[in-house]
Amino acid sequence: MLPSLPSRLVFSGLVLISIAAMAFAMILEHRLGLPPCPLCMTQRAFVVLWGVIALIAVLHNPSGWGRRVYGALCALAAITGGAVAARHVWLQHLPPDQVPACGPSLEYMLETLPFHETLSIVLMGDGNCADTQWTLLGFSIPEQTLALFTVVTLVCLWQTFRDYGEGNSNATQPR
Repeated sequence: MLPSLPSRLVFSGLVLISIAAMAFAMILEHRLGLPPCPLCMTQRAFVVLWGVIALIAVLHNPSGWGRRVYGALCALAAITGGAVAARHVWLQHLPPDQVPACGPSLEYMLETLPFHETLSIVLMGDGNCADTQWTLLGFSIPEQTLALFTVVTLVCLWQTFRDYGEGNSNATQPR
């Protein structure tokens, strides 16, 4: 059954997962009052990125290698977001004496520092990123996000490398 799933349906599912993840993030921020740290905002950017790529794939509905390109691009976004989430989880599990000091706000850094320096500082994380503010079933938000990125990466890689049945049709017929 899985190999017969239309690629458009899989990409639509990836779009819906992205929308649901961002809706959940907005609920955590605006309803529960949990402000996102710089690493959280970076992870959100990669969730949106994979969602936008998947949406373009749905609208374009490519055939052949186009499906694989969109799958690979979505996978790249999810892998990169997963790397950021893994760094975030690592920061949360550091002993208290090894947690980096809290830095300036993202807004301040964007206003005063060159973009590449701001990006470097954001990806390193700071003390704000090490706080576990909320859990669900014992998992922090970055741990949940890492699990989501892992699942999405697997789906995207499957989408990239699966057999679409587009091979040489003469290869299966006897001569």
